[in-house]
This record gives sequence, structure tokens and C-alpha cells, in this order.
Amino acid sequence: MRNFPEISRLFGATLSLLCCAFAAEARPEADSTRTDRIYDIDRVVVTGTRSRADVRHLPMTVSVVDRARIEQSNEPSLLPLLTERIPGLFVTARSTMGYGVSGGGAGQMSLRGVGGPVQEGVPTTGMLVLIDGHPQYMGLFAHPVSDACQSFLAERVEVVRGPASVLYGSNAMGGVINIVTRQTQPDGVRTRVNLGYGSYNTLQSEATNLVNWKRFSSVVSVSYNRSDGHRPDMAFEQYGGYAKLAYELTQAWRIRADLNLTHFNASNPGKTDDPLIDNDQRITRGMTSVALENDYKMTSGALSFFYNWGKHWINDGYSPGEEPLDYRFQSRDDMMGVSWYQSARFFRGNRVTAGLDWFRFGGRAWNQPVDGSARQMQADERQDEVAAYLDFRQDLTRWLTIDAGLRVDHHTHVGTEWVPQAGLSFRLPKDAGLKLMVSKGFRYPTIREMYMFPPANPDLQPERLWSYELAWTQQLCKGRLSYGLNLFYIDGDNLIMRIPVDGRPKNLNTGRIRNVGAEAEVTWRIGRAWSLDANYSFLHMEQPVLASPEHKLYVGGAFVKGRWSVSTGMQYVNGLYTAVVVAGAGSYKQENFLLWNLRGQFQAASWLSVWVRGENLLAQRYEINEGFPMPRATCMAGVNIEF
Repeated sequence: MRNFPEISRLFGATLSLLCCAFAAEARPEADSTRTDRIYDIDRVVVTGTRSRADVRHLPMTVSVVDRARIEQSNEPSLLPLLTERIPGLFVTARSTMGYGVSGGGAGQMSLRGVGGPVQEGVPTTGMLVLIDGHPQYMGLFAHPVSDACQSFLAERVEVVRGPASVLYGSNAMGGVINIVTRQTQPDGVRTRVNLGYGSYNTLQSEATNLVNWKRFSSVVSVSYNRSDGHRPDMAFEQYGGYAKLAYELTQAWRIRADLNLTHFNASNPGKTDDPLIDNDQRITRGMTSVALENDYKMTSGALSFFYNWGKHWINDGYSPGEEPLDYRFQSRDDMMGVSWYQSARFFRGNRVTAGLDWFRFGGRAWNQPVDGSARQMQADERQDEVAAYLDFRQDLTRWLTIDAGLRVDHHTHVGTEWVPQAGLSFRLPKDAGLKLMVSKGFRYPTIREMYMFPPANPDLQPERLWSYELAWTQQLCKGRLSYGLNLFYIDGDNLIMRIPVDGRPKNLNTGRIRNVGAEAEVTWRIGRAWSLDANYSFLHMEQPVLASPEHKLYVGGAFVKGRWSVSTGMQYVNGLYTAVVVAGAGSYKQENFLLWNLRGQFQAASWLSVWVRGENLLAQRYEINEGFPMPRATCMAGVNIEF
């Protein structure tokens, strides 16, 4: 732990190091200084509007991490990279590899103080993770499984910073992380293998094959990752696979299908002051989808079916000196859905998107006695959600676009929710842009909150918030320098909290949030070889939320020349809540830390590159989850083979 003056001096030294930092992309023929951008006001995105759109015409703020940056990081998971690069976003961690679930799990996501758990032990349910626009969360618990967000899936990741409930419904209250899956562009067959080994006997491996032949394309990926962890009884092991097949029926029509599977075994040693024995997890998650897409000059859309499922086995473990538990928690959940949308341009500068969604989700959970006797049911529930939405966007002039959207969403148990949004986008002289956005976000109570465990309350109502945002962006120096600034205010109520009632905890709609903040980011392409980028977020919360730091700053630099590439960056986190208790004095715990990461790569041959990655090179002592100290300095090294 360091105080602020010490950190300031370290940042000064780091800024000097950035001048001699090396690059992000290993291929000398590529202009990596262009592809390294994380926020580009000229970028085309799909997440904020379902159809391809210039981000300058959208009132919401969308950040993009592309494939070049993902490959340069050589991380098996997407989440560390997103935490580093997306202002306002934070994801908890507990070790070098693996997040786990249940008690002692990490991977909790928060954006602008929304989405993260308001109390310890409550999972992330206010941030929505999508794969190609399809929701990815557990049917009973309604939270994403962070270990399923693997890098080999992604062509790029688009993050909507703010409510996206009009298009995506419940759980998109705080924002959306949309993983756009791998794409094949050049004709032919390409295969890429990544192997790495490092601290704490950590191994990562991935192999991806891409085929593009006439109208047919395919992507097939497999991975295996493992680590002993930096504490005893903290091992993690993961198997993953992904396959996507696509066929162009005509120039305008395309059909695709994909399948994603991941299985991991994780162990939780417990908090340092409250250790656990045999707290183990065996988790399997799967996803499949089929989509029929059309893309004409004046209209585009898709009809898709998706199905997610999971199988979970958890031993909650026991404290030293106690008897082992005589049961194991098990659950099987699923979520299926059908989505249709069509976006059309009826006249110049106009775009109207209409869509329908139907989701069914649920599952069964039980405690299975180890003696083989009858299971003790915890839940056996299915629920449905059906919705229709309309989004209207119109260019009034060459410099002004208006956007208005409305969703009507019906839940079989809770009722009907109306969700509006509206915004203005101004395209100003000197490549500047101004955006104003007002939007509503909401989240239905989960099956877990209504029916499982002692705090359950079947009478819960949806959580709701209103978000107000003002954003400014500009490009200077012929596009070599770009920056953005966002100001936001979030006003929410009806948050579900565990409150003592008659001496027992109960879930009640009693929480409120008042969040005010600012975000800034800048990218400077100094030359063909040099680039600098930085992002900063400030968050003031009336009520503290876990995984939501008050200050988060990242400063990084890159240089590429010839066969060499190295990039470096420092991330400063201040005012991170690691423990929040609803009542009582002295009930909050905060953490401050500074991390220095370094990545390097050498292109030894046209088919072979060697890479190295160092993390927390200042060997900081810090915690993100209370009672789970993070590892000191770590190192990974490996090779990329392409043929």
C-alpha cells in the first residue's frame, strides 16, 4: 500500500518509461498505432443499435477493444484487458488465473458503480454480458460466469457504458459487454497456436483454426488453462472450446450456427483469517445459437435462437476443526430465447429498428447428501420474459441526430416494465462531437432472490434507475490525437438488499443509488511507431458498492519497429471498496494500489513469435476481494505459431 505522493512520483517515473516503451503489435507490416485505439469516434459498432452504425451518430457511449489488442495482451481471459482499457469498468480478481463462483468467487463486474454487488456474497446481476447479442447468464442466479469470457471467442468486444435496457432488457441496467465472435476475412485456411507458461506453475494454451472458402466459413478453437495459484488450495483448471459455421446463401442472406463450451475446476482456500478446507467447484457452461441474417442496402436484421445451459457441483467446504459438510450443492440451469429485429432506412438520414424478444430461464437446485439419500430441493422454477422494442434515429441536419427508443417488457411473475430512452448527437466543426443521453435501466429480481435460501422474498419488484450523460469527443492533428470526456449522473431506487426482519435476513426493495462521475480518455499516435493512451474515471457514490473504485487511472505506451514490439502501462486504483456492510459504524473497507504491467514480443519468423508478460512488477501488496491478497510480481512467457 502506498500513499498518494509516492504514487505520484511513481507515475512520473512511469511517464518517462513510456517514452522508451515498445509496441503492441508484432507484425511489422501493420500500422498498429491505428488498430491499438480503444475508443475511436470513427468506429462502426453494432451493440448500441443492433445494426452497424457510426458511433458518432449514437447518443450512448460505446468503447471497443479489437482483435489486435486482444492478441497483443496474450491473456486467456478478456476481463483483465477490459478492466485496464475501459474507463468506469472494474472487474474483481483473486489470483493469477480463474474467477470461480459462489463463496470466495471473483469476476464481479461494475460500471459507473452499477452492476456490482451492493453486499458481499451477492453476484453481479446489473451488468449484462452478451455473445453476438445473446444474453449469457445463469438461469437461476441471473449472473454471468466470468470464466466463460475467454479471449479466443472474440473478434472484438463492444462495451456500452450506461443503461442499454431498451435493446437488451433486464440486467442491462448498468451497461453491456458484447463479445462479437471471431470472423474470417481472407480466403484460405489459417491456424494460430498460443502457448504460455509462468509463475505458480501457470499454463495457458489455445489453438484456433479459421477457414474461408467461397461462401463457407468456420472458426474452431480449443483451449486448456491451469494454475496452482499463489496460495495453497487455490488451484484452477479450465477446458474450453468454440466452433462457428457460417454460409452465405445469397449476397444478402447468411446463416450461421455456433457452440461454446467451458468446464473449470476451482478451489477456494477461504479468507486469510477464515480459511476453508475442501471448498471446491466443478462447473460446466454451454451456449449454442442459430441465426438467419439479412443485409440489404436499405434494411438489415436477423432472426436467431439461442440456448445456454449449466451444470454445477459445489462443496462449500468447512473451517479447520469443524466436521465436513454432509451434502454437496448441485444445480442445473438453462436459458433459451428467440430474438428478431429488423432495421430499415425509409428515407435519407433515417434509421428505424424494431425487435421482439422471448426468453425462458430457470432450473433446479438441490443439496445432495453424501450418503446417497434423497436430494433436498432448493428450487425448481421456470420464468418467461417477452418484450417488444422500437428505436428511431433521424439526422435532422448534417450536424444533428436525434434518437428515441421504447421497450415494453413483460415478466411472468413480476409484471410489465416500460423502458424509454432519448438522446441527441451533435457533429461539430474541427472533428468534435457532443452527445446528450437520458435512459432508463432496470433489472428483474432473480429466481435466487425470490425463491432460494433464507433471505428469499417472492414479492420483490424490479430495480430501476435513470441515467443522464453528457459526452464530448474530438480528433486533432489530422486524427493522430483523439480524446473524450463524459459526465454522468445516475439516480436509482428499489435496489434489492438483504435487511434484517424479525431477526432474520430478507431480500427487500429498499436500496438507493446516487452516483455522479466523470470519465476521460485520450489516444495520441505520435508517429508510425509510437503511441500513447490513457483513461481515467472518477466516481462519487452516495451508497458504496463493491468493485467500484472512486478513482481509476490507466496510462500506457507502445512502440513497434522491425521485429520487436513491447507495450507497458500503469493502472492506479484508489478508493476501491472491498467490504460493504449495510449497517454499523466502520463498516466499509477500501483499498488503493498501483500496478505496472509490461508486455513484449519478438517476431522470430513469419510463422513464429515469442512473447513475455509481466504483471504487478512493483510487487504491490493489495486485495480486491477482502481476505484474498493478490499475487506479487508474476511473469508469463510463451510462443505464437501461425500457419
